[in-house]
Amino acid sequence: MSQRGVERILGKLVTDEDFAEVFFANPAKEIIRIGVELTAEESDALCRISRVALHEFSSKIDDRICKLHLD
Repeated sequence: MSQRGVERILGKLVTDEDFAEVFFANPAKEIIRIGVELTAEESDALCRISRVALHEFSSKIDDRICKLHLD
């Protein structure tokens, strides 16, 4: 199990809107691209994260620790 890898991806999902967009387009591919080693169960769990729930949580994070999202 790679708890550190799970935490890394969750942290990026919460603080980096650009990463979250790319991740939700193809979660399995993005996990491989950033080089995080996860078990099949961890990867599956991350791929099933609710976009709505993540957005709600992210909106409560202080902007000073989030990456700027430019359209």
